[in-house]
Amino acid sequence: MNEAARRKHRQDSKETLGKVIVSNVLSLFKIILLCFVLVFFVYGYGVRPVRVDGASMYPTLDDERDRFVLTNAFAGKFLDIERGDIVVAYEEALHRNIIKRVIGLPGDTVHAENETVYVNGEVLFEPYLDNEFANDVLSSNTTFTRDFGPVTLDEDEYWLLGDNRWISKDSIDFGPVEREDIKARGAFVLIPFSRMRVVK
Repeated sequence: MNEAARRKHRQDSKETLGKVIVSNVLSLFKIILLCFVLVFFVYGYGVRPVRVDGASMYPTLDDERDRFVLTNAFAGKFLDIERGDIVVAYEEALHRNIIKRVIGLPGDTVHAENETVYVNGEVLFEPYLDNEFANDVLSSNTTFTRDFGPVTLDEDEYWLLGDNRWISKDSIDFGPVEREDIKARGAFVLIPFSRMRVVK
């Protein structure tokens, strides 16, 4: 092979190597972009992992044992929210997401007195509350469910309370939450695996 042929071969090899590198970089970029898109849609419209922080939903959710829960972002954004649902909502006053239970729906009038929550003048049946835990709290404190209201909710507002009423920061403190601020609905304990379950 003469010198001219060798130079041409080296040049062709460099061009081929350059094309391979560019092709690999583009492929890697496409994979990274696809991952970002998938994460965006899964997190925004699918399953959203949430860390349990604080005892406001105890004993339904125990922040010392139920470390992470999965919530349904699609249901939170697009499906009806029902009384008794556990939801993740963004609270402007606290500047963070919170996990609470829906007590009042749009148009409801809600209030509480003497440890009883009323919706539209009727006692609210709350099977999700742990009565034994509530009685333990009452044995050493003056109240479990703080008095509030009456409050009449607008057509886009929801009243949220924690299951651990005596320490929960919720709608009693910051008022009703608008529908657009509810980010997810439902709760499935993921970690630890020994406590994996659907929370109701």
